[in-house]
Amino acid sequence: MTESVVWHRSDLRVPDNEPVAAAAAAAGPDDRVLPVFVVDPRYYGDRGLACDARLRFVHECLAGLAEAYRRRGTDLALLYGDPRERLPSLLAGLDDPRVYVTRDVTARHGKARDDALLDGDGLACPVEAFDPGGIVRESDSRTGRRATPPDAAAEPPASRTDWAGQCRGYLTADPHPAPESFPGDPVASDVTVAEVEARHDVEPGKDPDRRPRGGRDAALDRLEAFVRKLPDYPRNVSPPAAAEEHGSRLSVDLKFGTLSTREVYRRVQRCPEGRGRSIFTSRLFWNHHYRQKLADWPGWMDRAVNPVFRGLYRSEHDPELAAAWREGRTGFPMVDAAMRALVETGYINFRMRAMCASVYCYVLREPWRAGADFMYYHLLDAEPGINHPQWQSQTGHVGAHPVRVYDPAKQVREYDPEGTYVRRYVPELADLPDEHLPRPEKAPLTVLEAAGVELGDDYPYPVVDYEARAERARTAFARLDDRATEALFDDPRTLRRASLSQRHGSQSVSEDEDGTGQGQSSLEDFG
Repeated sequence: MTESVVWHRSDLRVPDNEPVAAAAAAAGPDDRVLPVFVVDPRYYGDRGLACDARLRFVHECLAGLAEAYRRRGTDLALLYGDPRERLPSLLAGLDDPRVYVTRDVTARHGKARDDALLDGDGLACPVEAFDPGGIVRESDSRTGRRATPPDAAAEPPASRTDWAGQCRGYLTADPHPAPESFPGDPVASDVTVAEVEARHDVEPGKDPDRRPRGGRDAALDRLEAFVRKLPDYPRNVSPPAAAEEHGSRLSVDLKFGTLSTREVYRRVQRCPEGRGRSIFTSRLFWNHHYRQKLADWPGWMDRAVNPVFRGLYRSEHDPELAAAWREGRTGFPMVDAAMRALVETGYINFRMRAMCASVYCYVLREPWRAGADFMYYHLLDAEPGINHPQWQSQTGHVGAHPVRVYDPAKQVREYDPEGTYVRRYVPELADLPDEHLPRPEKAPLTVLEAAGVELGDDYPYPVVDYEARAERARTAFARLDDRATEALFDDPRTLRRASLSQRHGSQSVSEDEDGTGQGQSSLEDFG
């Protein structure tokens, strides 16, 4: 009797799930298929970089996944502990075990886990490790074993050969079928979700009315709600207040796999052609592109891709400035609104993420990684392949992009002209006239008094001089430009990591400032 363990991680669904389909297809009449999720305590608490609201979302997804399995005659087993210990222990008690798993695109602890269990001999049984849809590697995807070390060759790795065609092939192919039933006799859980939440004191501090509910049913509802408003997507993607209410909000479902990217792509392609469909489709390719970059080089999360910028601003770290940014009290209303929204709701749109990153590094002169980790901790949809590479891109650490120092006042004028977003999250400025919301410190005293705002008391003065700091950043990066370009072209591995296109002409196809992907509508631009 073969006992096939389906190890769920970031694929919390049964439909269009390759390991689930493969395990079911291989099972004989007397075999067992054993769905398992390992609750790793490393992801809880501050060290785990996951806020309580994201953990609650995962727990809701697990409840939905367990119910989906119960409807098919079995159940999802929850095991508690380090997977490097719990999985071998489970397998040791099985007669003829094998493991089916989707190999995550991850780094840090997740990479160490997979190096031990999927690339090493930690599981001591046959392993079928499938790459996520649209992601390819220099490896045998059936074993997860990499053919060569990631830095071994100077030439572009095999995983980047015709990546565009392979990604399109995945998105347009038929989904993997969802098995109608599984044999009974599941593995017994050794913990419940309620016990995990009590043990780790999981109580989301995010606004419950703005927090999406986890699980496949809720994800399908979000998808259907979004396609109804897809024609309005272009005008809603950049203004932060509109994005909160009318954006797709599907990124958290893609992150935890309650929906596959293919399911979303195929549903959107059934909508009438139009700019909204085109832009959103390009965002799906953009998502895969950055996850592919992390699969190629996990170092994106920890060090600047361009060696010229490693250690940048480390000696200038100012704890008070960093705290002002984290707490939304920089004196730049759009930055403060976005940072408060992040902490209160777990969501800010791409434009606000880019602006906050830009201000943190270029204007406050803070080292990038602490800011990226803080944002990652609070985002419900935190995707390592997107968050950290985008932080590097938006803060000049790649050396292949134009230096774009976001002006927070301009963002208010252009994307929140009526102050809807600023007033929602910075209520102390609620009565300030629209024209003064971008720069409260420049408002006449009579206007401030009429609005009941005392700068320095009710709301802070800007913590730094934006214009001076922005000019200083542009000058500094201009001086480093030749060195940064030389560093890229001196090392083919660095150039490959930094480049956004097969043409190695990053600036010509880099994501546009809106994050709409309008400059990336052609999949062939991705490499």
